[in-house]
Amino acid sequence: MAGQLKEYLQDPFLNQMYSQIRQAGPLKSILVDITHVCNIRCQGCYFFAEEMDKNKAPRDEAEFDAFIEREKARGTNFVSVAGGEPSLMLNRVKKIYDNFWIMVVTNGLRRIPYEGFENMPIAVSVWGDHETDKVLRGSGKRDIFARGLQNYKDDPRVLWYYTTTTGNAHQIEAVVEECVANGNYVLFNFYGDLSHQGGNIDHQRGFEEVRRQINRMIERYPDRILLSSYISQVVSSGRLYNENWGYEVCCSLSADNEINRERLQNGKPYNLHFRAYNPNLTSTRRCCIGEARDCSTCYDVWAHFSWIMLNMKAHVNSKQEFTNWLTTMYLFYLINRIIDFEAGVKLLPQIHQRVSGDSIALEKFKMRLPLPQEQPALNW
Repeated sequence: MAGQLKEYLQDPFLNQMYSQIRQAGPLKSILVDITHVCNIRCQGCYFFAEEMDKNKAPRDEAEFDAFIEREKARGTNFVSVAGGEPSLMLNRVKKIYDNFWIMVVTNGLRRIPYEGFENMPIAVSVWGDHETDKVLRGSGKRDIFARGLQNYKDDPRVLWYYTTTTGNAHQIEAVVEECVANGNYVLFNFYGDLSHQGGNIDHQRGFEEVRRQINRMIERYPDRILLSSYISQVVSSGRLYNENWGYEVCCSLSADNEINRERLQNGKPYNLHFRAYNPNLTSTRRCCIGEARDCSTCYDVWAHFSWIMLNMKAHVNSKQEFTNWLTTMYLFYLINRIIDFEAGVKLLPQIHQRVSGDSIALEKFKMRLPLPQEQPALNW
C-alpha cells in the first residue's frame, strides 16, 4: 500500500490535500447533546423519538466544567455539539469552543452571536423549501427556514445542513439557490423516515432523483457545495464496495458502551475514541444517532463520513478511488475548520471536478439503465 500511496501523491493536488490533513493531525472526536431542551419539535427527530431528553443536562456549571476537563485529559480535540438546541445553552457552547475544535448544529431560530464565536462552524438545519420545512419543522405554522436565512445572512461561519427527502427532489434547486444567495455554503443530508409517515418522506422510495439534483447543484455551485458526489452516492445507496450500511459496519459507536462490545470485536473498523454523550454528560448512547434506532432508517452524513474515512485500505486500488477517499477526508476537515477554511474552499471546484469525473459519470450511466431501478440497499 505504501508504494501505491507514494505513486498517487506524486499528483500535486492530492499531495496538497494530504499534507494539510497530516499537518492538522488525527481527530479524537466525541458528540455531545449539550441540552435536553429544544424550542421546536421536528417530525422524525431522533432525539425526541427515542426520548433521549430524559437524560437531563446538569444544572451545576461545575459538572460541565469537570466534563470538559475529563475530555481534555482523555485527549479529545473535536466535539460535535447537538441537542436539544445548542443556541439555548450558549455559555456551555462557548466553553467547548474555547477548548476544542467544534461543530454546532442548530435549528436557526435563535442567532448565535458572532462576538465570541468568530471562527465557529455552524450548521443550520433546513429540511426542504419553505412550505415543506414549515410542515416538518414548524408544526405547519412557523417558517423556520426564513428565520434562519435572516439570522445568518452573509455569515461566513454558516453552512446549511440540508436534509433532503425522497419525494421532494424537485425542491433542491430552489433551496440551494436561496442558501447560496444568502451568502452561505450547503452540506446535504438525507432524511430517514423513522416515524414511518410514508409519502414524500419515505426513504424506501430511493434517493436516485435526489442524487441527480445534488449533482446538478455541484455542477452549478462547485465553490459552495461541501458534499462530493461520491459521498452522496455512498450515503444514499447504503453501499461501500461490498458492504451494506448497518450496525455491523457503522464506525460512529460509543466505544465505552457495553451494548457495542460484540460489534467492536467483529473486525470492522471503528473510532476507538468516539463517545456520543447524553445531555447528563455521564452516560453514552449506542451511536451518534440514537440508542435503539433501526439502522435501515439512518442516512446520517456524519456517520457515513466516518464509514468512508476509516476504510482507507478499500480505496487504494486506483488513483480515482484514493481521490474519492482523500477528498472525503479533506471535506470533513474543511467543514469543521480543522484546516484553514478560507484557503480550503478555494479547492472546492477542483475537488468536485476530480471526484465527479468518476461518480457523476456512473450516475448518468445508471440513469440510462432500464427498470427496475435502484432498490433500497438498507432493507435486509
